[in-house]
Amino acid sequence: MKIEIKRLDDAFHLQASNESGLTLEADGAEAIGGHNLGMRPMQMVLSALGSCSAIDVILILRKQRQQLEDIHLTITAEREKDKTPSLFTDIHIHYQLYGPLDDKKVKRAVDLSMEKLCSVKLLLEKTANITWSWEVLG
Repeated sequence: MKIEIKRLDDAFHLQASNESGLTLEADGAEAIGGHNLGMRPMQMVLSALGSCSAIDVILILRKQRQQLEDIHLTITAEREKDKTPSLFTDIHIHYQLYGPLDDKKVKRAVDLSMEKLCSVKLLLEKTANITWSWEVLG
């Protein structure tokens, strides 16, 4: 795995690219001179957590022959106050799953992801209390 980072302006606007040429952009907060042209790095960490787990859940539900029509995750987090660096202390993920799904199979998929499979969660749990909830809609 390899990521390249290049600077896009004379401030903090950065572009990361992988071996396949896929990119994402980051920027610093306006308070430090950023231009709000990309996600902050810690927002990307939460995005990585949610994406990692969502992929797990989708794969597990497929294996269980569940008809998942859509999935939406909302991630909220708290960071240490008045510290530099400021690590996450609490993270909560709420999953909204859509389709004719079996509640027991959804619970199993979400729990498997968060307890055993999601690599990003396993990294973050060393410093943060991570909780989750889910609901099946429609």
